[in-house]
Amino acid sequence: MSRRLDKLSVDELEQALYRKKRAQRQQRLQRLKEEGRVVEVTGVDAPTPRPPALTRPSAAPTGALSRYTGNPDKTAADSETDSTSSRRVNWRWVTNKMLLLVEVGAVVGIIAILVSLVDSVRELNQDAGTLQQQTVQEISAAVPAPTNAPLIDLIVLPTGHKPPIDGQPPQPGEAGEIPEHLLPILDAYVPPPLPTPSPQQPRSVEIPEIGVNHSVVQGDDWEQLKKGIGHHIESALPGQVGNMVLSAHNDIYGEIFRHLDKLSPGDEVFVSNGRERYTYIVNEIRVVAPTDVWVMDNTNHASLTLISCYPYLVNNKRIVVFADLVENATENNQQG
Repeated sequence: MSRRLDKLSVDELEQALYRKKRAQRQQRLQRLKEEGRVVEVTGVDAPTPRPPALTRPSAAPTGALSRYTGNPDKTAADSETDSTSSRRVNWRWVTNKMLLLVEVGAVVGIIAILVSLVDSVRELNQDAGTLQQQTVQEISAAVPAPTNAPLIDLIVLPTGHKPPIDGQPPQPGEAGEIPEHLLPILDAYVPPPLPTPSPQQPRSVEIPEIGVNHSVVQGDDWEQLKKGIGHHIESALPGQVGNMVLSAHNDIYGEIFRHLDKLSPGDEVFVSNGRERYTYIVNEIRVVAPTDVWVMDNTNHASLTLISCYPYLVNNKRIVVFADLVENATENNQQG
């Protein structure tokens, strides 16, 4: 059965063309023989070239069929080797997954440790805060509260000293006249011992109107007032009910209270204990005798008394500033 030319491959077309040309040559040769134009050579055959071999297009091997076709040349040992190789690949996969699980577990463990550390730090801070509050309460309980007992052993107000003389160190004593019957008591007076430091004691005084901002020490005797503003030991603490008495010099050792006479009712005085800041409002200023110790008497409300020698460079009097605590005007002054 003949096939259409468009259905033949190139090789098949070449074969058909070759056969056609060969047939034409044979016919031509036969015609030439009949015409006597062909010389026969004895013993030599005419060349009869073989037609070219027909080549079929073949696909390049990709190995895709090797997964589905068996290899008859494979031995049992080869099959066992392939099986072992497959098992190795599987174990590698399992190992990778196990390592991944280990890494995930390590990360989770680290996160758990960090959370635990944060909780521990929080608990330690809470315990430290509780312990600090207990310590403050114990110290506060150990500090004796001010009493209303009269100051029977004090006959002269603090800050007394001689008028300063150029080229000479300051001298303690009274510039004003002291009654003779009080001199033995004055000579025998011994200042009370300094108390144990507590968080409620005054630490600093600020008076913006006259530019005062200075530290406070415990005690108001001659040696303590060399260091700054002195807190009378038997007087009230900042913010507490009672009379808190603070003294300082006016013309020696820094002249801290030199300008008390420039204060007016309504001016503010701030006293801090390092944790809280209390506001007092001036209500009165007086000039009194050195023996007017009544200005240090206790009160039934939170008050403040500032004392210094007066006048400047004379010192035969005392200037006294009275102030009262402003309720609900306490400022938190905690640090750190």
